Amino acid sequence: MGEVHTGLLQHSAAVSPEVAVGLVGLLRGVVVRSAQRPVAYVVSPDVLEGVDCHLAHAKDAKVRGVGTTISRVSITGGHVLQGSAYTQIRPGALGRRLPWSYYLARPGVVETVDKAEGAPLAEGFLDDRAGAGLLDLGAIGSRTMDRVQVSSALDHRPALRSARTRVRWVALSGDTPPAITFTVRRDARTIRLRGVADGDAVVAAAVATLCEDLALHDWLLTTLLSEVGRAQLGGGERMAALARLQPAIDHLLHLWMPAARVAADLAGLWESLDRRPGLSSQWEATVRRIRDQLALAAVATIGRR
Repeated sequence: MGEVHTGLLQHSAAVSPEVAVGLVGLLRGVVVRSAQRPVAYVVSPDVLEGVDCHLAHAKDAKVRGVGTTISRVSITGGHVLQGSAYTQIRPGALGRRLPWSYYLARPGVVETVDKAEGAPLAEGFLDDRAGAGLLDLGAIGSRTMDRVQVSSALDHRPALRSARTRVRWVALSGDTPPAITFTVRRDARTIRLRGVADGDAVVAAAVATLCEDLALHDWLLTTLLSEVGRAQLGGGERMAALARLQPAIDHLLHLWMPAARVAADLAGLWESLDRRPGLSSQWEATVRRIRDQLALAAVATIGRR
């Protein structure tokens, strides 16, 4: 299970790859991963955090979990910042709390001290059941994101207004065929995956990357639609509307590249999800609308000359 927060980097222009690497360097002496193709991308080293708390449960049962979470922060295209945290939930072997050395030897795993089935824990997490002492992956991921946003390397003058989005996800192990469900709510989004988790750390990291990629593209689409709505495209003076859309055109339109970093064996899940509700179709239709307005404005300008 995990949670991803996505938002615009608080800077007036795209940061260079060198600056981006410096911003996400959370651990001294650990190399930051980066790529320039097909879009600039940097991601921090994984940060482990020990937790000893209760886990949200669909039936409000008291389930204690002890172990470590993994968090990281990334920058895409020099503009979009993401903070992510996730962990694997496993049943404890002995039914009691063990020394920290045991849990530190299993990074990214939280073991339950009490007996609990996976499905109620997954539903409790997705339902966002608030409560003191509950595991809060959102707070962990958001904290890594905030550390970047307050950096003195940023001018804190973003080119456009945008809200953060948050996506909670769970992946249940089992022998069922791989499947994904994406639900959009006003305050949060949720992702349910089945048949892709098997308790392996590499698989867990790949699933987290898939969910981060989906969260990135959901944020891009949400932000672009919000900008088009504020500009009142087609409902007022065309040049004024396009002027209001210029920051979105400059900073967002080139970033749409679904599944660019998703593992090959998970890319099919992205594709199946993209058929319905059709995130790429809605993105492409919105971009065509903007470009049609730009073309009409250019024709009108030539006509006046």
